[in-house]
Amino acid sequence: MDYSRQTAFCGIDCFHCELHEANAGTAARRAVDEQAPQLAGITCKGCRDQGGCVLSPTPCATRQCAAAKGVSFCFECADFPCERLNPTADGASRYPHNLKIFNLCRIQAVGIDAWSKEAAAIRTRYFKGAFRLGDTPSVE
Repeated sequence: MDYSRQTAFCGIDCFHCELHEANAGTAARRAVDEQAPQLAGITCKGCRDQGGCVLSPTPCATRQCAAAKGVSFCFECADFPCERLNPTADGASRYPHNLKIFNLCRIQAVGIDAWSKEAAAIRTRYFKGAFRLGDTPSVE
């Protein structure tokens, strides 16, 4: 898999999204189809190849900004990090949007291939980890 193509400009790991075509037939995808029948049958190739996120009815401003500035990832921009990447509590328990800056920093530090091997564990710590002040989130 070309992880550069399957990672959003903002650092979201599209290849781990349940709607990504690579995840068709998985237990996670079947769970989404059962819990959200309106998403059944919808697949995505990743926001770079799909031209945006299939879940968004409007164009992605971050994607448009990165394209206009000619960067492959937001960390390559002189304005990184900017307000488009600002984390929010809204939707944080359902969506990985708060991982963007962390993911971008890891991609910058270790490269896309090494980060892609870490991405699943990063998501697990985000969604299932317990907050520990000054330490890595614990996953029981």
